[in-house]
Amino acid sequence: MGSLSIYLLFTLIVVSTPQQSTEACFTSIFSFGDSNTDCGNLLFILNNLHRISRLPYGETFFHRPTGRFSDGRLVVDFLAEAFELPLLLPNLPYLDDDRRFENGANFAVGGATALDELFFNEKGIPVFLENISLDAQLKWFKQLLSSQCSSGIECENNLSSSLFIMGLIGGNDYNHPLFYGRNFEEVRTFVPSVINAISSAITALIGLGARTLLVPGNFPIGCNSAHLSIFHVPYAEDYDEKIGCIKWLNEFAEYHNHLLITELDHLRKMHPHATIIYADYYQALMTIYQSPEKYGFQSSPLGACCGSGALYNYNSSCLCGESGSTVCMEPSRYVSWDGMHLTEAANSFIVTGLLQGKFTNPPFTQTCFLGKVETIGRNLELPHNGYNNFVNTACSSFPGCSNDDIS
Repeated sequence: MGSLSIYLLFTLIVVSTPQQSTEACFTSIFSFGDSNTDCGNLLFILNNLHRISRLPYGETFFHRPTGRFSDGRLVVDFLAEAFELPLLLPNLPYLDDDRRFENGANFAVGGATALDELFFNEKGIPVFLENISLDAQLKWFKQLLSSQCSSGIECENNLSSSLFIMGLIGGNDYNHPLFYGRNFEEVRTFVPSVINAISSAITALIGLGARTLLVPGNFPIGCNSAHLSIFHVPYAEDYDEKIGCIKWLNEFAEYHNHLLITELDHLRKMHPHATIIYADYYQALMTIYQSPEKYGFQSSPLGACCGSGALYNYNSSCLCGESGSTVCMEPSRYVSWDGMHLTEAANSFIVTGLLQGKFTNPPFTQTCFLGKVETIGRNLELPHNGYNNFVNTACSSFPGCSNDDIS
């Protein structure tokens, strides 16, 4: 089944839904997180010196790399389209041009953690980059906010009609130490601190005027191609019998999600004037893994589309975008793009479920999404008009980049 057919399959249920008033919809989106949400900040920080600056990244929708860790659009992109907003720009390349952020901004950075680097330094755990944690992203947001409104009341009024997306964030707080060989039981003790960091960020945003926040839970990381390859063992009892995911890793993700859900319940009681929506990415992906062919994915859904290696097409010594790696012919049939991140097709499936209320608690208000879910996945062959300028001028922001690199 081709990618267009998949998107149509995801949206046929709601195409006939009557149109509702859009007055209650969001006027802007502000997103925070890691590589699952980053749309160009890491590429800017690294002066374009990263494998995501090359094809096949971005091949499916943009037809060129844009700084996303995917073949196409991310969850945040599909949400912007569903709410009829331009795709968000990364904030760092445009710090001196705040006029570009009238409809929001994306502060997420690939490799970001919820906890500051001091936490990891004290434990002797190396971090990918400094000053990109959730706290740093909040500081960038506050700097932008100071240029967008002149008073606290004006800021609150502006932000009250905005959607704030808090994550994904927290995965790297676990991945970095686990990949460096730290004991699982030690890393498990980090979870309450990670949840506290996310909670503090949510509280800070509500204090500034945020009224609607979407907070995703962790992926079922035991089904990630990278984790399956890195933590591969010859013991059948370590794996889920039906799907083949690593049980202890999924149980770890469930523990994170349980603590997060509990904390969100507490925050709702503390801030009844705010709507805090939990996005169940875990169950969304498990829905695919349990019945992949039902949703247009290949029958063995655990392998990566792009990468190398016999096990799950993932090899940390030869990653997607590097010399020697290969890319599948039909990314829309895969859940995993490069072993750690999702394909556009998987992201589209998640967002469709979120907007239909299947994987959110509480669901989005009906006035904000009814009649809009059918827009997800449209315009597959042409980049979003609001994003063209960024893609076409990207090289002017990245020293050492030529237009040939992104054409």
